[in-house]
Amino acid sequence: MASTLFSTPTFQGLRPLNKPTDTHLHLLPKSCPSTVRIASKRPLRGGVKAELNPSLVISLSTGLSLFLGRFVFFNFQRENVAKQGLPEQNGVTHFEAGDTRAKEYVSLLKSNDPVGFNIVDVLAWGSIGHIVAYYILATSSNGYDPKFFG
Repeated sequence: MASTLFSTPTFQGLRPLNKPTDTHLHLLPKSCPSTVRIASKRPLRGGVKAELNPSLVISLSTGLSLFLGRFVFFNFQRENVAKQGLPEQNGVTHFEAGDTRAKEYVSLLKSNDPVGFNIVDVLAWGSIGHIVAYYILATSSNGYDPKFFG
């Protein structure tokens, strides 16, 4: 049994698991001597814990980004795309100039959404939400406190 306590450390992430303070040592079998089992009881909970739950931060940030893209910035985005128009060469669009492959692929942009929020919008706004979430998680884990919530 001493060989399991003094073996080379195994790692999960960046923290060695077989230190005497770790919680996995409480799984020793009942056939162990009582002195080993007493020394290996589960320690009190009081370790370092992450402040933010990553899955919650990513989900909320992505959901908020999709909400803003659909209900706040959608008309602004579509108006600017319409103002810009199709790309031109010598005053005519590429399709009118004879490039048949320049025709817009319409079936990708179809959706059942009343205002036309399609898969391209979902991917774009979802990626923005993920970027914001990873920024929040990275800055909060390195000690920087941006005071987002007060």
